[in-house]
Amino acid sequence: MKEIRDVILSEQYDAEQLRNLPIPESYRAAVVLHDDVDMFGDIPAENRDPAKSLTLSEVPTPEPGPGEVLVAVMASSINYNTVWSAIFEPMHTFGFLKRYAKAVPSAGIHDQPFHVLGSDMSGVVLKTGPGVHRWQVGDKVVAHCLSVELSSADGHDDSMLDPDQRIWGYETNYGGLAQLSLVKANQLMPKPAHLTWEEAASSGLVHSTAYRQLISRNGAQIKVGDVVLIWGAAGGLGSYATQLVLRAGGIPVCVVSSDHKAELVRSQGAELIINRAEEGFRFWKDPETPDPKEWKRFGARIRDLTGGDDPDVVFEHPGRETMGASVYVARRGGTIVTCASTSGYQHQYDNRYLWMALKRIVGTHFANYREAWEANRLIAKGAVHPTLSAVYDLDEVGVATRRVHANAHSGKVGVLCLAPRPGLGVDDPEFRARHIDQINRFREPADN
Repeated sequence: MKEIRDVILSEQYDAEQLRNLPIPESYRAAVVLHDDVDMFGDIPAENRDPAKSLTLSEVPTPEPGPGEVLVAVMASSINYNTVWSAIFEPMHTFGFLKRYAKAVPSAGIHDQPFHVLGSDMSGVVLKTGPGVHRWQVGDKVVAHCLSVELSSADGHDDSMLDPDQRIWGYETNYGGLAQLSLVKANQLMPKPAHLTWEEAASSGLVHSTAYRQLISRNGAQIKVGDVVLIWGAAGGLGSYATQLVLRAGGIPVCVVSSDHKAELVRSQGAELIINRAEEGFRFWKDPETPDPKEWKRFGARIRDLTGGDDPDVVFEHPGRETMGASVYVARRGGTIVTCASTSGYQHQYDNRYLWMALKRIVGTHFANYREAWEANRLIAKGAVHPTLSAVYDLDEVGVATRRVHANAHSGKVGVLCLAPRPGLGVDDPEFRARHIDQINRFREPADN
């Protein structure tokens, strides 16, 4: 692995030299183990420590099959699905791997007693399988996390509707939190030349998800002037949603949980901000009883900020904690677009506010290849910027995941894999210099 890394980091980058290097028989990866799926017993999900289950291990190097690519991973990032995998909630992910192997004969290699996690990655193509023509050894790439077979007609209008659609590094093995990774060729996109390895690796999942939710015809398809309520506006998803709404000419109403996070979204250009902690919004009287009075107080606060307008669109992802309020505050005929349920999957809302006000709830999930490509292009053009806040080494992946689980972060948390230190991988320093303040906006002082 050292030889591979040294070639990639050399000033005279030589793809031919990389092609001639032997590929190691094994590599270091962040894994959870099948033997550990019961380790937390009856401990509530919110109290489970992912650093106890996530370990570094040597795993055998997979051989890329038809349409597949082996990538030398320079950096990755932590997503909430890494947390779910590591705390074995709402279920352990080995069932996904077993079903994948059973459904797709060529996927048998994914059914292992270990699961290499990670649904983001930046790196360099190391080896291609049969039938791969678009990508060559030595190409600098990022990956989106849609793994799809496209064997059904359902997937050919929107590949996210394919019954064999899966999330790489969560529902498949050999993810990005590792020195090597196995992906399908149609997961790859060009690495933005002005970004470091860790910056480039931080955007794929969350930015593509937010793009589909807000911009795509498969989501809310927001327009100029739309008022968009954004939950968790300084988090991984929300920090990109805020940028997209502003770029699209919308009016974001950003919900955050601290003064620091309020300043972060304000620095992005958002003006309408609700600090939930400061204003004391609590949407549940107790774990089983929602509080409609708080929905109404929240709606009134939004109208105070907007000059009387209710949200045209609600960017929903916390789930159980916020869905009742989201349905209530959306304007008549408005849209609640949801992609996750990080606070719980069992939602409660008052359906009168949905059906009688002709609102709609739209479910979205990650993005198809075209949507992910368009989102990545916005990053490459400097129209949207990564929101990387902190960077950890691969051997600190458990600590990094614990931080995301505790919501003790802003933006995205990156992980160095083969990259020996932050700040490497920039190929267009002049373009980078024009955007450096925006790129570093979320960075914590230790990482500047």
